[in-house]
Amino acid sequence: MRLAFAGDVHFTGRTLRLLDDPETAFGPIASTLRDADVTLVNLETAVTDRGTPQPKTYHFRAPKTAFAALRAAGVDAVSIANNHILDYGRQGLSDTLDAAAEARFPVFGAGRDADAAYAPWLTTVRGMRIAVLGMSQVHDLAGSWRATDTRSGVAMAFDPARAAAAVRSARERADLVIVFMHWGIEGNPCPSGEMKTFARRLSEAGADIVVGTHAHTLLAGGWLGRTYVHYGLGNFLWYANSHSTDSGVLNLVVRGRTVMDSRFVPATVSASGQPVPATGAGRQRILDKLATAQRCTSLAAKRPG
Repeated sequence: MRLAFAGDVHFTGRTLRLLDDPETAFGPIASTLRDADVTLVNLETAVTDRGTPQPKTYHFRAPKTAFAALRAAGVDAVSIANNHILDYGRQGLSDTLDAAAEARFPVFGAGRDADAAYAPWLTTVRGMRIAVLGMSQVHDLAGSWRATDTRSGVAMAFDPARAAAAVRSARERADLVIVFMHWGIEGNPCPSGEMKTFARRLSEAGADIVVGTHAHTLLAGGWLGRTYVHYGLGNFLWYANSHSTDSGVLNLVVRGRTVMDSRFVPATVSASGQPVPATGAGRQRILDKLATAQRCTSLAAKRPG
């Protein structure tokens, strides 16, 4: 089975214009996304035209056609555990959940209460039961958006016991457990100690794959024991040249619970905001960049025997 992961996606500014034709919004990279059995990205926006902008610098929102564009590109589900899903408050989150339900498009990592936020998206592919969880480890205002028993919000890594329990619960229901994280330091290609510690917690709880976004630049990946971890996938469909235009799609070949092979397909965020597959020297430069970044991950570059 092959899985595909890509980074941060939203529809604002130049990328909002791409929704004039949702079928082609992602451009040529869509063929890479469609080739996988399951494709996941981070949806870095509320889907709403209501709500109150929160006291923060950047606010992202998109129309409902965002889900049509994601589906057309081959994306199967999205994480909404991030620092923009509540840009327009809990009204914006509620509208996003309603729009996803209306479109019958799976979202995970935030919900109307803690049980919903920490619940996995469950799917079965080629007879394998897959559970995907989303969680955020972003501080500042977004760190206060934690879902509770009585309040909507995001599944947060700041409650490590709840996070580990969610992974263990998913482990009981699935053959393969994936955690899609939102974490890291913007612009920094190396994972922090906080990230490494939490990745270890997730692995010990039973996660098979941990993939992250948020830093607006590429971080590298590798094996943490039998768990495959990729710390950061950078921007994907993005409104500005934030920190880096280097992007791409992470392809993982999975057999049972084991990631047998990983392959990164380099891309460059273009002037339209679309990620365009990289070729030639540009492609090699991104691969070399990832090889350099791998040295600070404390992860094994090769699958343990």
